[in-house]
Amino acid sequence: MSVKIRLQRHGKKQKPFYWVVAADARSKRDGKYLEKIGTYNPNTNPATIELNLDSAVKWLHNGAQPTDTAKAILSYKGALLKHHLDGGIRKGALTQEQADAKLAAWLEAKAGKVDAKKDGLSKAQADAKAKALKAEQAVNAKRLADAAQAEADAIAAATPAAEEEVAEVEAAAEEATEAPAAEETPEA
Repeated sequence: MSVKIRLQRHGKKQKPFYWVVAADARSKRDGKYLEKIGTYNPNTNPATIELNLDSAVKWLHNGAQPTDTAKAILSYKGALLKHHLDGGIRKGALTQEQADAKLAAWLEAKAGKVDAKKDGLSKAQADAKAKALKAEQAVNAKRLADAAQAEADAIAAATPAAEEEVAEVEAAAEEATEAPAAEETPEA
């Protein structure tokens, strides 16, 4: 019986969620499996991968062949490196302590890269949010300035008509005051 380490799809439409399983190569994709090794969620950024490293390495030692995607996941989490280092230990090229130190250093470096990516993504998201807020504030300021300008134009349009009315009233008042003064002079 040949064993494959592969993905088993779960989740709903457009929201895949995968189990990483060791299964008989002849079984269906989502069918019977021998052991669940971990999970893979590609919906998050970066993708969330949980893997039982020891179980994966045990299956690799027993000859299980990973599919292309499963191989990428195992490599990402360090299972293939641990399998390789265990081969060096069996041959006598490394001691267990040296292999553990190399694996720990690699895992720490990998965790640093993942954290840097998460920080970069959160910073990019914050920058995009700040840029959108700034653009929205600029649009609001322009809208307020346009409203103030329109109000000033309306007042200016109403003001000349009112000034004309005031000028007509003042002219009529002047004529009225001049006319009685003119009438008084001939009588005197």
